[in-house]
Amino acid sequence: MGRNRAAVIGTGQTKYVAKRHDVTMAGMCREAIDAALADSGYTMDDIDAVVVGKAPDLFEGAMMPELAMAEHLGAVGKRLIRVHTAGSVGASTAVVASSLISSGVHRRVLAVAWEKQSESNAMWALSIPVPFTMPVGAGAGGFFAPHVRSYIRQSGAPEHIGAMVAAKDRRNGAKNPLAHLHQPDISVESVMASQMLWDPIRYDETCPSSDGACAVIIGDGKAADDAVAAGTPVAWIHATAMRTEPLSYAHRNQVSPQAGRDASAALWKAAGITDPLEEVDTAEIYVPFSWFEPMWLENLGFAAQNEGWKLTEKGETDFGGRMPVNTSGGVLSSNPIGASGMIRVAEAAIQVQGKAGDHQVPDVRKAFGHAYGGGSQYFSMWLVGAEKP
Repeated sequence: MGRNRAAVIGTGQTKYVAKRHDVTMAGMCREAIDAALADSGYTMDDIDAVVVGKAPDLFEGAMMPELAMAEHLGAVGKRLIRVHTAGSVGASTAVVASSLISSGVHRRVLAVAWEKQSESNAMWALSIPVPFTMPVGAGAGGFFAPHVRSYIRQSGAPEHIGAMVAAKDRRNGAKNPLAHLHQPDISVESVMASQMLWDPIRYDETCPSSDGACAVIIGDGKAADDAVAAGTPVAWIHATAMRTEPLSYAHRNQVSPQAGRDASAALWKAAGITDPLEEVDTAEIYVPFSWFEPMWLENLGFAAQNEGWKLTEKGETDFGGRMPVNTSGGVLSSNPIGASGMIRVAEAAIQVQGKAGDHQVPDVRKAFGHAYGGGSQYFSMWLVGAEKP
């Protein structure tokens, strides 16, 4: 973590929708930034540095837009850093921002991530041939479906587990006014009846394509103490972790990637967690296709190998369960790719702060936020808590 404490003091999000034709990327980011500033009680004059994250430039058809957007982001005259780790970039951006605090470089840092998928085409961008690697050809779903099939075969999971996750997350999303999809009446049966896209992934088990932005403001120990004294609850950052592995190598485990196992093990050790399932109150896990909930529960140490789907089936990841997962609706309800990871870590902080409204889990003391990117090769995560570490 570094020598200094860090805490999330404010968060801000836009409403997530399919197409934001009413604003530019800069205007959309500013909505999230202004919301985070209002939540924290700060102005841009209080911010020392700005860290931005977004998905690959081809996803929006604009190269390095952060340079043209610097003034709108409030970054003129301040340190401006861009982070890129594919789909996990939002969480990585928040982790990098926290490291600027924990290392003592800055006192207050703004992190913002966004996506305007409506201005390009992610499936087309993912299908561009790259050297020495077979093109995906069918978007992310086509790439990940074989991994899901492998998980089902290895674990013996029944075929309705994915539908259970999708129905749960979409019902949760209906409680979140900012979520893209509101489907309170969705059921396991309706998900199972939806069109098969990439066997075994059905239409209602996939994430939407969203426009939107998310921002978090992170402060040092004194800034956090001052916020608490002024009546603003904070989420103390107990630990962060990032790990990466190559996209392709012999005997790579794509069902439970090594980088995910290493990152979570490092996180739990740094936070002093010995039993994540018992000690973490709620989790925001990056689940763009429903089957990734049980897969990541195992990869992250919440369940033993081949046992993750049993937590889902027993309702342990639903509201009222042992550890509610994705009470905000998750990536299955809102997916502005560049921001999706930051939404996960921001929502974890919001749960600790008690600000989640209708999707608030009662009495949250510790919350986990997670994202993965690329071909399940980039992992970023943090654990936040109500108590000062």
